[in-house]
Amino acid sequence: QVQLVESGGGLVQPGGSLRLSCAASGRLISVWTMGWYRQAVGKQRELVATITSGGSTSYAESVKGRFTISRDNASTVYLQMNSLKPEDTAVYYCNRRAGAMEYWGKGTLVTVSS
Repeated sequence: QVQLVESGGGLVQPGGSLRLSCAASGRLISVWTMGWYRQAVGKQRELVATITSGGSTSYAESVKGRFTISRDNASTVYLQMNSLKPEDTAVYYCNRRAGAMEYWGKGTLVTVSS
């Protein structure tokens, strides 16, 4: 069983920055993909960014140039969010896929407002 715990959410003004962290624990397979998703009130959950165990990254068009996904080992990933906009307000979820399994964190709330 894999557990994912997000941290780093909070209230920030437009133009500000936040860094989200996702720590994975449990039985971890060496080949994996992790991603950040977000869900705003009244909207579907959407993919924000992904990173593979090999270091390949992908971003939603709406966050390119502002957000950066990274990892420091097989168990921790980050999402650096710069130039935040009110439209970025959402609950952000960490996801991990490895083999046939998929895991989700419980989410962390990001609110961008003046």
